[in-house]
Amino acid sequence: MAPSIDVRFDNWLREYGPRGPEKVEADSVARLLDVLEERHPRLRFKVRDETGKLRRYVRVFVDGSDVSGTTGVATSLAGAKTIDILHSVAGG
Repeated sequence: MAPSIDVRFDNWLREYGPRGPEKVEADSVARLLDVLEERHPRLRFKVRDETGKLRRYVRVFVDGSDVSGTTGVATSLAGAKTIDILHSVAGG
């Protein structure tokens, strides 16, 4: 059975997904995003691109560790308690 994990989004992504923390059962970041996109269809293509990879300016933190530039969507969520998904702002 997959663990139940608290997922939190930044303010920008809340426009497309849950307004507050949400519980999700998933064994990987990819599966977690699948579940969230099923629940909140407007999230589709905001966090991942058309190939299923994390978008360049999205950061996913599993228990405080940024997995965006390492294992990304393949990251296992075994033992994870919280996921934070942030859309970073670029500019100068």
